[in-house]
Amino acid sequence: MKSILRNLLAVLLFSVSLSAFAAPDAQSLLQHADRARGGGLPGIVWEIRLVSRDGAKVSDEQRLEVRAVDDASVAETLEPVRFKGSKLLQVGRNMWLTRPGLSKPIPISPRKRMSGQASNGDIAATNYAGDYEAQLAGEETVDGEACHVLELTAKHKRATYDRVRYWVSARREVGVKAEFYSLSGKLLKTARFDYGNTIEYEGKRIPFVSRMTIRDALIDAETTMDFGTVKVRKIPAAEFDLGQMQ
Repeated sequence: MKSILRNLLAVLLFSVSLSAFAAPDAQSLLQHADRARGGGLPGIVWEIRLVSRDGAKVSDEQRLEVRAVDDASVAETLEPVRFKGSKLLQVGRNMWLTRPGLSKPIPISPRKRMSGQASNGDIAATNYAGDYEAQLAGEETVDGEACHVLELTAKHKRATYDRVRYWVSARREVGVKAEFYSLSGKLLKTARFDYGNTIEYEGKRIPFVSRMTIRDALIDAETTMDFGTVKVRKIPAAEFDLGQMQ
């Protein structure tokens, strides 16, 4: 009898040991990482300063304010003055552009480039978990930091990219590096993320992205987006009402 109990206990301990070292859930990792980019929060506001470089040519700086909830966002241009008041509205999987003087909002694609290497979706979309199916593809280090490597496949044609290879820090649970691919597997762009901002939510301090640098995979061109004045606050639903933009 004692022998049987010892064997049962050994099997139980082995099962517990296996579960402790089980592979992390890829979709949960992605949801955690999204918080540091504004995803999954009840409401958040931040500013972006965006500068693009193509070879030696540097564009004028753009400044935008982004207001976002879990499945909707609006990015409003503050500078330069000639574009002031332009808005990029994203609701679910749809996106529109409006500018002062336009009679009605124009439907646009998240994949269309807004400025330099930054697509509309890079500006307005905050929720990779809503747009992509994630699978764990291994473990690697990025600048000496242990990372889970996720393969993200677009759930629908309105996602900004067809496929993304995404490195998520094992310790900080934030995305630190990304590669963006076409449906044919062609590498289009790469991105690196820094997290110098912090937000407070549900009594916890959460790192928030402070810089995203997007580089073209084929030419010497890049766009840098600096994120600042980040605040978690409730945003009226009217902010995301297409009818209010007309």
